[in-house]
Amino acid sequence: MKRVIVFCEGQTEETFVREVLSNSFDPQRFSFTPILFNTSKNHKGGIVSYKKIKWQIENKCREDPGAYVTTLIDLYGLPNDFPKKQELGLHTCLYEKAEALEKAFSDDISQSNFISNLALHEFEGLLFSDVSKFESWFNAAADALEQEASTFESPEHINDDPLTAPSKRILRICKEYDKILHGSLIAIDIGLSTIRSKSVHFNSWLSKIESL
Repeated sequence: MKRVIVFCEGQTEETFVREVLSNSFDPQRFSFTPILFNTSKNHKGGIVSYKKIKWQIENKCREDPGAYVTTLIDLYGLPNDFPKKQELGLHTCLYEKAEALEKAFSDDISQSNFISNLALHEFEGLLFSDVSKFESWFNAAADALEQEASTFESPEHINDDPLTAPSKRILRICKEYDKILHGSLIAIDIGLSTIRSKSVHFNSWLSKIESL
């Protein structure tokens, strides 16, 4: 069995790994364990600086060499000290930018059992894979969300401006949306296969895990 440890930025991602990824992969072949980053003495989740997460990833890779260690971190809001972030800030192609950042991340961690991954642009982008599933939780939300997404090539292209990131668009339409409560429930309703079909970069990450 391949053991996969996923460092998560927040509780939404942690729940997604535990309730969606774990239940979508063959339990005879894969075991997923989500871990929240420690960002301060009494707080978990979020990323304040790259330095604070680097040592946690490296330590886990070294202390458990039989497991694969990966990440579910939002490209949106990466700390300024993240490898190559400043250099690639104006990069035009989203996928090339993400791949370059992930390579710099992997090179910096430099552990053979590490698989770098960044979510484009944040977890909520994946929920735009099938906005009709919001209707079970928020009446009349689907049409408005569809209009929000219609100008973008894919859910992963929905931009990362502080006012127009995927989560901000959802909150404008679904006032009661709660990341931790609704995020994974809607993802479950959508289904991992649909999410993968709409999000090339996300699918690539899971394909790497499947090929271990």
